Amino acid sequence: MKVAYVFATDMSATYKLAKMILPQLEQEIHGAQVVGMMFFDDNLYVLRQGNPIGERLAKLAKERGILLMVCDRCAVERGLGEGDFSQCGLGQVKPKDLVEGVQVGCFPQLYAALGNNPPDQVITL
Repeated sequence: MKVAYVFATDMSATYKLAKMILPQLEQEIHGAQVVGMMFFDDNLYVLRQGNPIGERLAKLAKERGILLMVCDRCAVERGLGEGDFSQCGLGQVKPKDLVEGVQVGCFPQLYAALGNNPPDQVITL
């Protein structure tokens, strides 16, 4: 089964991802193939360059072809995206100070990025 995770609630990336999902993926015991992860609000901070959680996740994502994407509006608001609010949703905001491989976008970019490898289930945490 292929899954995509959406980290939308407070601390879902620092707790559920960092303490449960990421260690299971690293140990190859997660039980599902993760094809993508989308981060909203303050969950973006785990993907800052130098953050140990983000660095581990970026390495794993590169090895396994997992999409890592952050909300463009959230990135601009937090100084982690280059662009302005008028570019949100258009795929024009660029990553800034994020770990390698992270894309910035909104739902249209998420759907397009997962189009060739769609998940069977989307799990929002």
